[in-house]
Amino acid sequence: MKHFIDISDFTSIKLDKILIKAKHIKKNPEKFSNKCKNKTLGMILQKESTRTRVSFTVGFQKLGGNSLELNSSSIGFGKRESSEDILKTLSQYIDLLVIRNNDHKVIKKLSSLNALPIINGLSDYSHPCQILSDMLTINETIGNISNKQITWIGDYNNVLRSLIELQNLYGFKLNIVLPREILQKNKFKIKKLLNKKTTFTHLIREGIKYADCVMTDTWISMGEKTLKKKYFKNYQVNSMVMKLASKDAIFMHCLPAHRNEEVSSELLDSKRSVIWQQAKNRMFVQQAIALDLL
Repeated sequence: MKHFIDISDFTSIKLDKILIKAKHIKKNPEKFSNKCKNKTLGMILQKESTRTRVSFTVGFQKLGGNSLELNSSSIGFGKRESSEDILKTLSQYIDLLVIRNNDHKVIKKLSSLNALPIINGLSDYSHPCQILSDMLTINETIGNISNKQITWIGDYNNVLRSLIELQNLYGFKLNIVLPREILQKNKFKIKKLLNKKTTFTHLIREGIKYADCVMTDTWISMGEKTLKKKYFKNYQVNSMVMKLASKDAIFMHCLPAHRNEEVSSELLDSKRSVIWQQAKNRMFVQQAIALDLL
């Protein structure tokens, strides 16, 4: 039984195969229009979702399959009966399950039952579908990610952790710019992540120099308290900040964006921004993941 839970679960060779399949689907979608005929994808989305919900639904339908969103409250997920029993029940009807929640341990636990293939649609710990889609976007726009420098400016969150896991596999240069308070709070976790090509700093000018790609995300994740927002007041990514990066550097944001907070509207809508290509590529990568698991 195969699952897609964390980037660190895979080798670069395996992820390359998924990306190659995603490129084929994107180029020749009609060749894959019946690959999931008579298959059903289920989704339990316990956190708000736009891109994950729509990209998985439409993507699986374009593969010839059916998609079914399961409201966790309506099915009593973990309440009316145990989540383990519900999962085993679902395995009698559906072929693949996407879970998006705020407890990574639950996703890991349910995948260990091997009742049916599970995809991590986002958890409090990681966001592997997003980062693999970002890698496809980088490869399409500026070339092989292994030869690039990525700069992250913002919070220490689930997207960043998946990005770090990707860096461990592909060895690109990764500069991580976090506010001093966030660095201090996570210093012991960060210490374990350091390698020769990963650096942490609280100085934007130091972290963004020579960057080929600049990434950010919302300062406050869904469900988090807003108290830490004060730490980020000088960490907005805008056109002036992008001038410190390489001349042809691109800007990425996994969305949703809080315009004129972590990123300026003018940068989001500029030619340097590839955010809509990022969003579009979610579907192709997730289609490739689904085919791999099935």
